[in-house]
Amino acid sequence: MTRRPPRSTLVPYTTLFRSQLDELAERIAKGDHRLVALQVPEGLKIQALEIIDEIESRTDADVILSGDPCYGACDLVHNKMGSMGIDLVAHMGHSQMNIDSGIETQFIEVTYDGDPELSPALPFLHQHREMARARLKESGEEQTAESEEEAQEKFLDSVGRVAPLSDAKLGLVGAIQHLHLLPEFKQRLEDAGFDVTIPVGGARLSFPGQVLGCNYSGDDPSIGHYFFLGSGDFHPIGLVLHTGKPLTMLDPCTGDAREMGRKQIDRILRQRFGLIMQVDGAKVFGILIGEKPGQMRRNLAMRMKRMLKRHDRKGYLIALEYIGPELIDFYPVDAFVNTACPRIAIDDSTRYSKPLITPFELEVALGEKKWEEGYRFDEIP
Repeated sequence: MTRRPPRSTLVPYTTLFRSQLDELAERIAKGDHRLVALQVPEGLKIQALEIIDEIESRTDADVILSGDPCYGACDLVHNKMGSMGIDLVAHMGHSQMNIDSGIETQFIEVTYDGDPELSPALPFLHQHREMARARLKESGEEQTAESEEEAQEKFLDSVGRVAPLSDAKLGLVGAIQHLHLLPEFKQRLEDAGFDVTIPVGGARLSFPGQVLGCNYSGDDPSIGHYFFLGSGDFHPIGLVLHTGKPLTMLDPCTGDAREMGRKQIDRILRQRFGLIMQVDGAKVFGILIGEKPGQMRRNLAMRMKRMLKRHDRKGYLIALEYIGPELIDFYPVDAFVNTACPRIAIDDSTRYSKPLITPFELEVALGEKKWEEGYRFDEIP
């Protein structure tokens, strides 16, 4: 049975409902937890002390706030805080993943009770549907051979829209805070004449329609374009780069609609291609391994090291819990390959003095894969 996303439990965006506090307090009392860690995403830290007051006023536990950055459910407090005597973590704002952090964890969903109008998004949605229908028609026609230069230019110009489609449906997706809006918006979109599907992803995704910054497994050939409910660019950028399909964004917090346009994607792709060109002559690489339980891809890092060796290059494995320029730029290597959180290479690459690339980009640089066959966004399955 498919698990349904929770109804809104925070009103407004950052205020805990009594029921969830009661559930947490009951768990603390039942387990006789004396020292509890509170972990909240960046957008909620401004209210973290208020939340601590609520928990401590209802229980006999002391609460330690994890002040480290938290960008997802893969970013869990783990054994380091366990050494302080913490035996329960209250993790707010992200859905539970199939990850064992080594510490008992209670996930507290954070949702937003906005009701944005659909109308600002409709012009983009109509345009993207026509693009999907045109691509569907092309998929059934015989394709003429292209030169490598033509294929690359087509990719850059069309965001890699090369995979064949079986339909031109609208895929309705969202960030975890807004998934409770999907059924209502599905009905609105169908009333507006769209053929809508809410995709179901793999085991890393807890709910239908959920999009993570590192997993887009719900995509399938029947989806021709996407409608994303959420804030920020990282999820939409990853979805477009991974699927090569146009996307309309509607921010439930502001009501603003826009598209993840070709200009923005082209800029990102040209930047990524430039980094690949920079490492073409690199001989020594630092291969970054994330130490966090949900981001650790040791086997991938080892595979990158073996691949470098086959091409007469040297790879050094470097494990870190947090990755930043001040922690790695001083190493005497020519470039870095990131196997930790995919967000690091896409969002932060310009902060580093040396090229920081993804595993796929290293494969392209070494000739193991071809750029013109379509960009492969780094995912954690």
